[in-house]
Amino acid sequence: MKEKISKREAIFYSHKMAQLSKALWKAIEKDWQEWAKPFELNINEHHILWIAYHLKGASISEISKFGVMHVSTAFNFSKKLEKRGLLQFSKRENDKRNTYIELTDDGNELLEATLSEYNPEDNSVLRGSLPMTEMYGKLPEFLDLSALIKEIYGEEYMEILERSLENIEDEASVQEKPADLDDFKNQSKSS
Repeated sequence: MKEKISKREAIFYSHKMAQLSKALWKAIEKDWQEWAKPFELNINEHHILWIAYHLKGASISEISKFGVMHVSTAFNFSKKLEKRGLLQFSKRENDKRNTYIELTDDGNELLEATLSEYNPEDNSVLRGSLPMTEMYGKLPEFLDLSALIKEIYGEEYMEILERSLENIEDEASVQEKPADLDDFKNQSKSS
């Protein structure tokens, strides 16, 4: 590595990547919190529901890996979702070591409600990307970023990401009509 890049270049790159990534994450985090909040979910809980939905059930370690969260975080937030009746835990006959989670009907319904309630106008990152669509005719594809993430997290991470993106493209569950938030608030209070 020393032959390819100087220490000064490495520090410059690392600092720039850290600052840009942190600024982008803060915007994403704020938007995501505002999106999930009416459903009485935090970002981790919403992410876990989304991953379980796209993977059609997943092990806690898969949730941890794809959700880029510690295993204990994935487990603890999954337990909270189970208490609300949104997830169910199970063991598989051929794999007693791992704990698997699947969405319940209520969990599936809640996640689909969050998707139908999503408002692109409330997403600052999307709004910030729109001027690029005028310039290039499409949203940024992040090829460099995808290649970087693949190097850090591996091929399996990118395969799961691609599978979830394909599911989003194929789904009819993203409804244009808004969800009835009061129904979900009442359901979660009675759980």
